[in-house]
Amino acid sequence: LYGRNTIAGLINVYTLSPLSYQGLRFMAEGSLPGAYRAGMGVYHKLAPRLGMSINGYASHTHGYFRNLHNGKHADGTTDFSGRWRTVWRPTDRLSIENVLSAGHSKQSGYPYAYVETGDINYNDTCFYRRTSVTDGLTVRWIGPHFSIASITGLQYLKDNMTLDQDFLPESYFTLTQKQKETAVTEDIVVKGNALQGDYKWLAGFFGFYKEMDMNAPVTFKDTGIATLIENHRNNSNPYYPISWDSREFPLNSDFNIPTFGVALYHESKYDVGNWHFTAGVRFDFEQARLKYRSHCDTGYDIYAVQPTGAYQHFQKAEIDIDESGKLKRRYFTWMPKVSVLYDLPFESGNVYATVTKGYKSGGFNTQMFSEVLQQRLMRIMGIGTEYDVNSIVGYKPEYSWNYEIGSHLTFLQNKLTADISLFYIDCRDQQLTMFPAGSTTGRIMTNAGKTRSFGGELTLSYTPATFITLNGSYGYTNARFREFFSGKTDYKGKVIPYAPQNTLFLQTLFYVSPRRGVVKHWIFDLNLKGTGKIYWNEENARWQKFYAQLGASVTAEGKHWSIQLWGKNLTGTRYHTFYFMSMGNEFLQRGRPWQIGATLRFDIKK
Repeated sequence: LYGRNTIAGLINVYTLSPLSYQGLRFMAEGSLPGAYRAGMGVYHKLAPRLGMSINGYASHTHGYFRNLHNGKHADGTTDFSGRWRTVWRPTDRLSIENVLSAGHSKQSGYPYAYVETGDINYNDTCFYRRTSVTDGLTVRWIGPHFSIASITGLQYLKDNMTLDQDFLPESYFTLTQKQKETAVTEDIVVKGNALQGDYKWLAGFFGFYKEMDMNAPVTFKDTGIATLIENHRNNSNPYYPISWDSREFPLNSDFNIPTFGVALYHESKYDVGNWHFTAGVRFDFEQARLKYRSHCDTGYDIYAVQPTGAYQHFQKAEIDIDESGKLKRRYFTWMPKVSVLYDLPFESGNVYATVTKGYKSGGFNTQMFSEVLQQRLMRIMGIGTEYDVNSIVGYKPEYSWNYEIGSHLTFLQNKLTADISLFYIDCRDQQLTMFPAGSTTGRIMTNAGKTRSFGGELTLSYTPATFITLNGSYGYTNARFREFFSGKTDYKGKVIPYAPQNTLFLQTLFYVSPRRGVVKHWIFDLNLKGTGKIYWNEENARWQKFYAQLGASVTAEGKHWSIQLWGKNLTGTRYHTFYFMSMGNEFLQRGRPWQIGATLRFDIKK
């Protein structure tokens, strides 16, 4: 109800306030096989109502998988970030808070393994670089009858993704995608204080403007030119074969994408005894524009095959494509929400039911412009077909109706708690990432006709004694297409990709508190995480079976410090986390292997 594109719910992140804590916090961690991170935070009061905190963070991972082509790690990362937070409460009714964050990330590449060989083996450079700066200003005033808050956000993002797009040891083609994005958001929330009769309300306005400039050339290289262009053309006209001028040329794509939107929302809550009723609605308008330019300057030589079989130069053909245009999409929707909750007697929990409408705005498939340009080039040569830019580049919004019933229960004098929920989601025009058939260079976001998902979640926590806690949770999801015809294949009844059918978490915690010594508490943790089955494509031809990872840790806590020895995926389970296709070839991203490490923390309060 309150966030743009928050179809799966809104997440609030809370950080430590310098008005409630003053001192120094430090963390350092090292793990095998080769990862390190460290962080430090300083929290200080400049005045009784004014506080500041400065936090810094750095991490480095050598990587877990090597590229067989050069022997280097394919998944190394280095990250730096910092945060400066200022909190000022000039009066009991007014508070002002500002958070400035900056970060830089470097990734060496991607651990994508070719399905046919199981190897990570590609020859061209892969890396990702990102620099980001964000600032958030929150001004809150609490009055006798209502409160009002203004949340203003500014964001700057600059990144560069360069990759071997075929992910093979041959030189087919590469992609460089550079983008620069600036954005501003404003959220104004007014809340009414509870009046007699237990009525509460809130209302809000949300607005944003975002502009992105992107340059995304796809560079065809020697093998790509020979296999995807020359051979294709020469097979169709063997009497006049061609040869490209150079063994490398770019298909250039430049984009400017400004997007803005506004929204109004309201929610009312009314309590009657043990009953709590909530109703709300959000009206949302968004407009996205795309200004594009696709250009290519290259050429090839045409030869005539002589009766003797010799090649004689026939003519030279120049290709100069320079096309530009503008596209616009407007979206308007309304999202209602209704819920009812009943408090059970004796403070034993509650039961609830909710009905909400979800929404995710549409957009543009910028990665498909290189494919459009490639087909345009092939068409000039007398082969291939042209795409309709307007139809293939845009995709529609996604809508869903979400139904949920559940309960939060407490038993045995709060020793046992249980959360249970059942859900059903009816989705229209669900947005899916697909990979067009054939020797394509990109992926496309498309809309499935109708999908449905149902399932349930159960979470239990049991503390039979002060020294032991048992936790467990299980989730089941059955997500399938009700209507989805891609133009060639009917996927009705197939499982929706990337949706895990089962999730499992089991944990045992032991607590030991010695009466003497520098160690105040010992905490022993043994846990198991499970996920799967996950289908990777619409045909359900590829999947990740259910897998489990064993974890464990031992933590010693002192008065101002703690040290933890931990291990993740101690069973060395092999699994995959992502699937994609390029040129009709299938690739899987490997999940991380076993890891063991130690984490040291200091907490020195003033």
